[in-house]
Amino acid sequence: MPGTLNIKTAVALLSVLIALALAIIVPAPFDRVQAATLGIVLVTLTLWATSVVPNYLGSMVFFAVVLILHLAKPDLVFSGFASAAVWLIISGFVIGSAINISGIGDRMAGVIAPHLTGSYVRLIGGLVLVATLLGFLMPSSIGRAVALVPIGMALAHRVGFAPGSNGRIGIAVTLAVACNMPGFTILPSNIPNMVLTGAAETIYGTHFGYLDYLMLHFPILGVLKSAAVVLLVVKLFPATVGEPLANAGSAKAEGGEKGKPAQAAQPGAGLRVSIILLITLALWATDKLHGINPAWIGLGTAVILLMPKIGVVPPPAFKASADFGSILFVAGALALGAVVNTSGLGTLIGSGLLKVLPLEQGQNALNFFSLSLMSFFTGFVTTTPGVPAVLTPLAKEISAVTGFNLETVLMTQVVGFSTVVFPFQVAPLVVAMQLSGEKLGSLLKLTAPLAAITLIVLLPLDYLWWALLGWF
Repeated sequence: MPGTLNIKTAVALLSVLIALALAIIVPAPFDRVQAATLGIVLVTLTLWATSVVPNYLGSMVFFAVVLILHLAKPDLVFSGFASAAVWLIISGFVIGSAINISGIGDRMAGVIAPHLTGSYVRLIGGLVLVATLLGFLMPSSIGRAVALVPIGMALAHRVGFAPGSNGRIGIAVTLAVACNMPGFTILPSNIPNMVLTGAAETIYGTHFGYLDYLMLHFPILGVLKSAAVVLLVVKLFPATVGEPLANAGSAKAEGGEKGKPAQAAQPGAGLRVSIILLITLALWATDKLHGINPAWIGLGTAVILLMPKIGVVPPPAFKASADFGSILFVAGALALGAVVNTSGLGTLIGSGLLKVLPLEQGQNALNFFSLSLMSFFTGFVTTTPGVPAVLTPLAKEISAVTGFNLETVLMTQVVGFSTVVFPFQVAPLVVAMQLSGEKLGSLLKLTAPLAAITLIVLLPLDYLWWALLGWF
């Protein structure tokens, strides 16, 4: 551990030196603001990736440097706090707390347990299946995590997985990934998909069909990738289901200490929360009909759950559940993408990648792999929601170079931005782990090898699938 810590510290210090060099030298083709922005982005991403300091402190470093050096205006730097995603996160903490306090999580776990607890493999596979199917009904990755993670943690308790154990961590990382990654293959199921469709329609007038999108991406990046998640979790976090824990509760979404029992449920609390959550789920599932953002639906639900006499989450539970550190981290990740895009740095990076990639008309496989990797690597700098914002304006130029039609070029982005290495690239992953009470670092043990399997195994299969469907 000391050696690892020293390596991480050295990497972080190296990123600071590179940032200083960029700010002083200002290499072409960057201007002064872009060079300095690239430097602080590099430092921030390194701090998040190495965890040398807490993630929220990495965000605060980013905020402070950008504002002190006048690299962006305050309203842009703090735009993450105005994002619907942040308010959905806050609502998620309240809803998760209510699920635990009311005892719904434990009762739902009791209903699910007989069907999933025959073996650890069956348990993990069943959770992946439930989370994936929920992606067709609920348009928010965070919403899916809010609904399923507390139930998963109660289920972990029922099968004897103590906080910090392989089995409990396995359930936590399974739900974090399964509530998010299959959603990349279902058109309205997460933010990056909607950014892509919105940008494509605004810039080019291109509209993606729901079934065409699903048919293209779901079989490989949805089904096969989910199967890979199950295999990896069972291998990386081996466990055996057993008897319920006698004296240890699961880590509560309301922020209670691991190992302490849940707060006693109020009379009738379960019924009230069940009705409120059913209405919330119905509104989330029908957002295309009524046009209300899922975040504002979640916010309304949180208000009701916090309301005296009507709700079930008392002030102490709210204070414990709303983790301000996680909110700072997510707001920082959203702001980083916004600053990169507004500064023009994202376009420069995209254009630079376009120049060095071996793109050539008639080389379909090479072009497909190159464009997928272009999207993949862009996500390291812009975070996942920023990828379509950066690359979509370049699609017409890429189409001319590769000979791909415009829609094919746009769809390659999905292959790249759905492949995640670091949790900070996708805010819902961070939120799900916070709700579970397990360490965020455990998630990297799954996302890194999953990304490797995607690039080495699933990417070639995906190319063959696209070719079979006639996309080239």
